[in-house]
Amino acid sequence: MIDDDRPRTTKPTRQERLQEQLRANLKRRKEQARARREPRREDALPGETPPPTDGDASD
Repeated sequence: MIDDDRPRTTKPTRQERLQEQLRANLKRRKEQARARREPRREDALPGETPPPTDGDASD
């Protein structure tokens, strides 16, 4: 495990760089997944999926 209490006088190790990159990627992917789940119209209720807008409705 990485000791976060040590002074930062040296550049990060390869493992530390990879862990930081992994955290950043995970955060970005979570944000993208959240954006995909959010309704795309303002009047949609939370949890409601918006109707398809590609024009294939059979009304």
